[in-house]
Amino acid sequence: MKQVARVSLVDTVVESLRDEIRSGAWPVGSKIPTEARLVDSLGVSRPSVREAVRSLVQLGLLETRQGDGTYVVADDETTVALRNAIDHADDAEVVAVRRALDVLAAREAAVRRTDDDLRQLSAALAGRAAAAADGDLAAFIDHDVAFHVGIAAASKNRLLADLYASFEPSLRDSVARTNCIAVADDPHSGFHEALHAAIGRGDPGAATDAALSVLDDHEQQLRNLHG
Repeated sequence: MKQVARVSLVDTVVESLRDEIRSGAWPVGSKIPTEARLVDSLGVSRPSVREAVRSLVQLGLLETRQGDGTYVVADDETTVALRNAIDHADDAEVVAVRRALDVLAAREAAVRRTDDDLRQLSAALAGRAAAAADGDLAAFIDHDVAFHVGIAAASKNRLLADLYASFEPSLRDSVARTNCIAVADDPHSGFHEALHAAIGRGDPGAATDAALSVLDDHEQQLRNLHG
């Protein structure tokens, strides 16, 4: 007979805490209950709770803030690992992978997008344009990233959407570094509008071409930046 694996008490507590995160009971950005409350609710010792929390901190799901408490910073350790890998990749590697993901997302979104998806993409583009006009880089980044992440979500492919979401910190960093709004009237908006229009009329071929144009433009910006 196959031996039954022994599960430590700490492992059991880790799984209980991870379940709270995955279920959304403890959403990203929220503070988890105090150590004393966790001890009472789980019926285990303080050292077991402390070690379990430490394990989830090491996995990147929790973050302990001195004098404040412990917060949920991610809900999936796989996403954390992927983001770390992206953070250590160079610009050329990131753009190469984004080409594959953006083309797939654009093509699938053109076929599967809903009216609500289109409204959200329109709102992101409108916010992007308004931020460019106001010279508000922080808002511009928020709306630009929302547009691209929204296209992945509109593909209705959960795995693709999750993979693309892992690129969000990298997207924010690259938009901040290229600082598109430094040039009056945001000369790069036309590529985004063409992508939005192709998805809106359900044209996967045009959506693919437009997505590649957006990335070609972005890659040129990065080359200009590095001179």
